[in-house]
Amino acid sequence: MTKSLSTRIFIGLFSGLILGSIIQYFLADISLFSGMTVEVASGVGTMFVNMIMMMVVPLVFVSIVCGVLELDDLKSFGRLGGKTFGFYIINTLVAIFAALVVALLLKPGLGVDMSGGTGAEITATELPNLMQLIVNIVPNNPVSAFTSGNMLQVIFMALLVGGVLKSMGSAVPLLTQGFQEGNKLMMKLIGLVMQLAPFGVFALMLKLGATLEASLFMSVIEYMVVIISLLLLWIFVVYPVAVSLFSSVSAKEFRAKTQEQILFSLSTASSNATIPVTMRTLTEKLGVKRAVAGFGVPLGATMNMGGVSIYITIAIFFVANSFGAPIAMEQLPSLLFSIFLLSVGAGGVPGGGMVMIGVLIHQMGLPIEAFVIVAALDRLIDMVLTSCNVVGDAAVLTIVDATEKEHESEEAEARLAQTNQA
Repeated sequence: MTKSLSTRIFIGLFSGLILGSIIQYFLADISLFSGMTVEVASGVGTMFVNMIMMMVVPLVFVSIVCGVLELDDLKSFGRLGGKTFGFYIINTLVAIFAALVVALLLKPGLGVDMSGGTGAEITATELPNLMQLIVNIVPNNPVSAFTSGNMLQVIFMALLVGGVLKSMGSAVPLLTQGFQEGNKLMMKLIGLVMQLAPFGVFALMLKLGATLEASLFMSVIEYMVVIISLLLLWIFVVYPVAVSLFSSVSAKEFRAKTQEQILFSLSTASSNATIPVTMRTLTEKLGVKRAVAGFGVPLGATMNMGGVSIYITIAIFFVANSFGAPIAMEQLPSLLFSIFLLSVGAGGVPGGGMVMIGVLIHQMGLPIEAFVIVAALDRLIDMVLTSCNVVGDAAVLTIVDATEKEHESEEAEARLAQTNQA
């Protein structure tokens, strides 16, 4: 218990995976291990993730309200929001085009015959409508938005409440103080739950190791390696280098300070469940202002999906090639636009990318059997792409914070110059 939290999470992650693999390959005939032990691990892991998810919605709401209250004025809120949103969009687009280049060069799935697979049902069959996505941001029932965990609607309500409170100023001191105290409570609760993270991670990884069948993905190992390699390149090279170029944080420092975030996201495979860890990484380790983190992290968990973009792009090329229906150049513009909308709409929950790939498979007229291949490997890939998503959130917000500090410094110099002139 004296070791750092990230070290304990690391130990829990790998010891759980190793023990789970031992159960699957050596102790499968003993019901005590293959039955009860795996079932208990599954229950403990589910309880841990539920405990995190239980706090996500109130944490997001309270932290965004407090983030708006901590801004100097509402004008800076507009600037911060536009900048954060813009950087997230740019990040997603860059990831899509990078994955497209890799897919066109390597042609994953070419020469692989997957036409003998079995069928699978795809529940979602509609591409997200951009206008409908925008309309649905405004909830018609605030209670429903909270209970369903609709992050875009919760963010909208928090921004509205925070903006109104900020405009009222000193007229509502108790209400303002209540949100600030509530934010402290949420941070304390998150710290308490994070102390249980090594045990929760151990249980989650034990179940994965005990149930993931290697034979399911051996035939498509190249496809998986391409995706995971590109995601790891983004996590350990692209994002750290970008941060070092546009902020005072070095690439090495950024990699070191996001370790805990990476390990936690690997085990939960959920951007939403990693929100508390991302918040702590930004504010306590990278020195990002709470106003920037409070606003940007929940928004990033919902729409900053660089990892999902890479996954969907490579996966759809693999499926098309392996089922003898390669994508033609004239199909690329509409395909890329669809991937962008699907990436933003994937949400920060486990398996979101897989569902969106299923939608795209259906819309492109590709065989439904292809979904089985995607589903078989999704859990393993989903872990790494979630890490890519959350590290992308940290990278973008570190850069946004650096630009905000630069802007504040310029404003301070301008005010000083005006004072000297006067």
